[in-house]
Amino acid sequence: MPFSDYKTALVTGASSGIGAAVVERLRRENIEVHAVARSADALQQLAARTGCIAHVVDVTDRQAIAELTRRVEFDILVNNAGVDRPKKFLEADEADIDLLVDVNLRAVLHICRLVVPGMVARDRGHVINISSIAGAYNFGGNSSYHATKAGVSMLSNQLRIDAFGKRVRVTEICPGRVATDIFNHVHGDDPSVRERFIDGFELPQAADIADAIAFAIAAPVAVNIGHMEITPTLQVMGGLQTAKPAAKTDPSGEPKP
Repeated sequence: MPFSDYKTALVTGASSGIGAAVVERLRRENIEVHAVARSADALQQLAARTGCIAHVVDVTDRQAIAELTRRVEFDILVNNAGVDRPKKFLEADEADIDLLVDVNLRAVLHICRLVVPGMVARDRGHVINISSIAGAYNFGGNSSYHATKAGVSMLSNQLRIDAFGKRVRVTEICPGRVATDIFNHVHGDDPSVRERFIDGFELPQAADIADAIAFAIAAPVAVNIGHMEITPTLQVMGGLQTAKPAAKTDPSGEPKP
């Protein structure tokens, strides 16, 4: 179903990074875009620049999201909002777990609950879920984030089953490292963060992810691009590590022979 068959879009996490790039890309196709984010200043600047309709709303505010979805029938849904608190699970904090579950997974489930039935009823719609390579691959210190993104991945698969027989398409976008300001949001607004994650690397830009999303949406209605993994050419996932057991000690703390 080409862009001309879609009229309205809801994009979460829209004030910066991938979300803002998606808003800009969809507006170039004359889609009426409702941009949802918490950052009022950045969102208003985006609205002034693109003509999107700004909603300063936290995705966990279920009442506000429900009110918006009652007023507008969305043809395109882009679930992009997400947070992270990198930490080994053995050091997990209760509040961090709740935050990641609430924003990364619970909000996605409820927004899909509010939007997708209407798409099914109209026999028209496209859901874009931004997950992460963290939903499919293991790397250290991010266990709660991995778990929530894996949930988004499975939800994407299940939505296709639940909407079977209708022209509702579901695309899961799995980015690797992308040159956005998410690293400063997660690790602190310090120049060393950019040096660690962005400077000197050849990375996809947010606009590259938005173009990939536009490609999936613009495909003919008979084509569902279900899963796109987008990483830097110079990034790989996986690997094998083997640890030696810790040396045994006797009660006095001395190594055993």
